[in-house]
Amino acid sequence: MARIAGFRLGIYVFKDAEIVDYAAPYGVFSVARRFDPELEAFLVADAMRPVQTQAGFTVLPNYSFAERPAMDAFLIPGGYGTRQEMHNRRLHHFIRSLPDSCLLTSVCTGSWVYGKMGLLDGLPATNRKEPDRVEMNPPGMVPIDRLRQIAPACVISRARVVDAGRVITAGGITSGMEMGFHLLRRARYDETFVSEVARVMEYSRAYDLYKDDVETAHAAPEVRS
Repeated sequence: MARIAGFRLGIYVFKDAEIVDYAAPYGVFSVARRFDPELEAFLVADAMRPVQTQAGFTVLPNYSFAERPAMDAFLIPGGYGTRQEMHNRRLHHFIRSLPDSCLLTSVCTGSWVYGKMGLLDGLPATNRKEPDRVEMNPPGMVPIDRLRQIAPACVISRARVVDAGRVITAGGITSGMEMGFHLLRRARYDETFVSEVARVMEYSRAYDLYKDDVETAHAAPEVRS
């Protein structure tokens, strides 16, 4: 099938979002644009004001929810802020307002938001498997176990990337790299294109290690006509 022209990735940023979670997929698209300038990635926030993400790193979004930018995929990163975002009704409303053709994606604990909304019920999904000391209290409550608690009807997977059709999740702080590459595949770029992006990023060895660590629940639907 022909690639999707002008594929647009909207990345949600919020207070205490994990930097690597959103910067890694953005970086993949940034490099891929050297080969196809029609690709686009941008930041979306609740409002058009600076957003302080993890460790005080502050970014300025390109769009607010009210502007309703057109996009082919919406990505929620993880980070400590997801504990609040799970209950952010404005975010939930924005997600539910997206057209069915828009992929719903996440990195790391971003999948908690979809789980809280019931969007992972009956679907496989993943999350981060390695905790830090705070997340180990209570003992053993690693992020992927927390996902099981938040979304008991979800089928928990330990794959690096899980493609359940419209919903795609990635597990691990650095898994945003693999999410970025996988979204290029969903935009119908071939393996030669994707591996060349990885090569330019000097990521080829890691790319070869992770590219097959993808669980696909069923055939991926069309993103848009």
